[in-house]
Amino acid sequence: MKKICVITASVGKNLELAEAIVAHLKKHGADAGLLNLVELDLPLYSTVAETRHQAEVLVAPFKDRLAADAFVFVSPEYNGSTPPVFNNFLAWVSRSTKNWRETFNAKTGVVATASAGNGIQAINIMRMQLSFIGMNIMGRQLISTMSRPAPEAEVEGICLQLLSTIPNKAL
Repeated sequence: MKKICVITASVGKNLELAEAIVAHLKKHGADAGLLNLVELDLPLYSTVAETRHQAEVLVAPFKDRLAADAFVFVSPEYNGSTPPVFNNFLAWVSRSTKNWRETFNAKTGVVATASAGNGIQAINIMRMQLSFIGMNIMGRQLISTMSRPAPEAEVEGICLQLLSTIPNKAL
């Protein structure tokens, strides 16, 4: 079974979009689960915070979700970027293993947004940052705005395309 982790960096419309993506993936037989970064309430990463908290201990409660074949990142646009919780999550995860790229390297990712504006800055930043840590980000992206919510057919299409990129596992 193909395991996909859908990660949302906010609640509200982004959480709704992430839940819709999970539902579509499950409909097609994927083991899809949601990871809500807001609910994780990770401490703000810094080198000082790292002396107080062990990254591998902070990541342990959701490490099984991170052992996914592919990822979908759903984030709003905050001040022309991603919300702080997104970068903070990547910082802690990258420090939780000996190789900072280990969790996401060579895995397929999709970027999506539900933003008040067009969300393209957040999409571009996620694409750039996730590519830097080794992910293969699909060219197709999912953008939902207040004036143009993502159509069901578009959500379905991107989910099917993502699933097609993951090889079937041998039994």
